[in-house]
Amino acid sequence: MQRIQIKACAKINLSLDVLRRLENRYHEVEMVMQQILLHDDVAVRWFAGEHGQNAQKEKVEIELSTNRPYLPRDERNLAYKAAMVMTDRYGGGRSGKIRIDIKKRIPVAAGLAGGSSNGAAVIHALNYLWQLGLGVKELCEVGSELGSDVPFSIMGQAKENTELGLAGDPLATHCAVARGTGTDLEPVIGLKSHLVLTKPPMGVSTAEVYQGLEIGKIERHPNTRELVTALAKKNYKIIQKNMINVLENFTLTRYPNVMYTKNKVERLFDEEAVLMSGSGPTIFALCRNRSEAQRACEELKTYNKETFWTRTTY
Repeated sequence: MQRIQIKACAKINLSLDVLRRLENRYHEVEMVMQQILLHDDVAVRWFAGEHGQNAQKEKVEIELSTNRPYLPRDERNLAYKAAMVMTDRYGGGRSGKIRIDIKKRIPVAAGLAGGSSNGAAVIHALNYLWQLGLGVKELCEVGSELGSDVPFSIMGQAKENTELGLAGDPLATHCAVARGTGTDLEPVIGLKSHLVLTKPPMGVSTAEVYQGLEIGKIERHPNTRELVTALAKKNYKIIQKNMINVLENFTLTRYPNVMYTKNKVERLFDEEAVLMSGSGPTIFALCRNRSEAQRACEELKTYNKETFWTRTTY
């Protein structure tokens, strides 16, 4: 039996812009994605079976467990699906069992890429355990089959989990600009900040938000180039100016609980940026220091149970 445990970090969007609706019903986006320290632990074990001719008669079995009993444990779970995709691509001639154990901390259906990070972790784990020698670019190509947030999760995990041996890869990064449908990724210098994030007790459908967004009525768009330059120069005034998520135009109107939560967070902070991550419903705020994040976390927990203080990874 071989085993590896991977820190599967969440992400926030420092900006999210939707440029146009494509003919295939997807959308062209431009956004800055930042990895944060809040993470799930994904342990993957490989129990090798027989080799040679006998292996052809066998197959690779997949088992998944999690500390959240309401989560699916079959191909509806991105971690399980990631194991299926890796087996289809690289499992030829192998027999045995993949055992995946996920300790969840990242809220589910929250706009934080929790499921995507779990899928990315399984891709990394099997690359490591099967000694495939794939680089981050190749792993991202596999991840793009699972979802638009998976490639960025792969890049972030490569940087954060140094035991994988990929931290020096040119695409390993804590922060990136995502273009196209979200899988065209460019590593950039990230943000160093403590933060608090809080999720209302509800889920939001990403598909519903994108389909319901009226792009022509969006009044404010982030300037991505200006934001990337400000991140490199640590110019927090310009960073905050461009921390805009255009999906708020739909989510805050459609879901009053998200609007209520954002207003609650904004009342706690004067100058710090407050933004929705992804399609929601999680709201986060940048904090001046750890103490401020902890204090805000304690207060916001009285409204939303799933509230955390953390920081960006760097």
